[in-house]
Amino acid sequence: MSGALEGIRVIEMGSLIAGPFCGQLLGDMGADVIKIEQPGEGDPMRQWGQGAKPAWWRVIARNKRSVALNLRLPRGQEIARDLIGQADILVENFRPGTLEKWGMAPEALHVLNPHLIIVRVSGYGQTGPYADRAGFGLVGEAMGGWRYLVGEPDRPPARMGLSIGDTLAATFGCMGALAALHAREKTGRGQVVDSALYEAVLQVTESLLPDFGTSGHMRTRSGSILPGIAPSNAYPCSDGDIVIGGNQDKVFARLAETIGHPAWAEDERFKTHHARGSRQSELDGMIADWTRQHTVAEVDAIMAQAGVPAGPIYRPDGMVKDPQFLARDAIHWEEHEGLGRVPMPSVFPKLSETPGAVRRAAPDAVGQHTEEVLEEVLGLDATECAGLRRAGII
Repeated sequence: MSGALEGIRVIEMGSLIAGPFCGQLLGDMGADVIKIEQPGEGDPMRQWGQGAKPAWWRVIARNKRSVALNLRLPRGQEIARDLIGQADILVENFRPGTLEKWGMAPEALHVLNPHLIIVRVSGYGQTGPYADRAGFGLVGEAMGGWRYLVGEPDRPPARMGLSIGDTLAATFGCMGALAALHAREKTGRGQVVDSALYEAVLQVTESLLPDFGTSGHMRTRSGSILPGIAPSNAYPCSDGDIVIGGNQDKVFARLAETIGHPAWAEDERFKTHHARGSRQSELDGMIADWTRQHTVAEVDAIMAQAGVPAGPIYRPDGMVKDPQFLARDAIHWEEHEGLGRVPMPSVFPKLSETPGAVRRAAPDAVGQHTEEVLEEVLGLDATECAGLRRAGII
């Protein structure tokens, strides 16, 4: 098998991150992902990324076939419905109401294809007073509670540096699709998976709501620490910084002994979780006095030997040569004529019996597989495809 989802056909409609990342995950697991793009324009992700040669497209569009189809024209909508009629999963991240405007409301699609699973990713979900608002990842991060917690306490809220709201919503959308596939095995029916950006962010805010509900506590920005969790921070070395997590009692005892202060483990100031948390800054300063005398590599090796969680703070140049990344093939390399050797995250998670793979590179051209897909899935011949192209439909 070439992945756990081999034999599953996905139609991906939408653009940017939230829908396409869901499609990427499904494709990585073996699904045949047919991506519908606007003729000529294509997905804006084709131009996104940093540096002189943006390459994000190589990741988010891998394992997909590109079909250029004008959804603004009735015939284009008709072809899209025909493709969806032959699919297992539809992924879309349009503003709510767009599919309905094109005659593709879930109710209509389920008449056409009762087995269809429809993953709808949007800012606020398909219901509620905000449903028809435009919503990007940063809004979901702010509304879901993430943005207020990121940064230093004496500065305005910061952002993570990644579009985490979009990728979380896409990941939960993918999880919903997999659950719906399992349910379909028993019921024979498809269903709608409704993934809202702000709710996806809300799911990973840990005790934010329970703390407020039970004690009125309002979490706020705390910089590089989690208040009351100590020691757990980034510590300066002679050539950079390293993170160390020694906040569990037995781990802290090993840490204290390793850095030459075994008495700390029985010191009332540091003996318990709550005691360490109340003296967090003091304890961090004492550990930093030790780490400054060593390099990152030295501290990393010492902590590994002692069984204390620690690790370097990597940039990409560290990731691509780290032996753990290399041993697990955590990075996939693609040879591209225009971009050279492109590194990207490999397929994850790893399945022992039906592993996923990067089977197909991202399509270079908008509509690169249009005729191939229309002939294979819908049975259209070359003459019919040529007519559709002349009419501006494909």
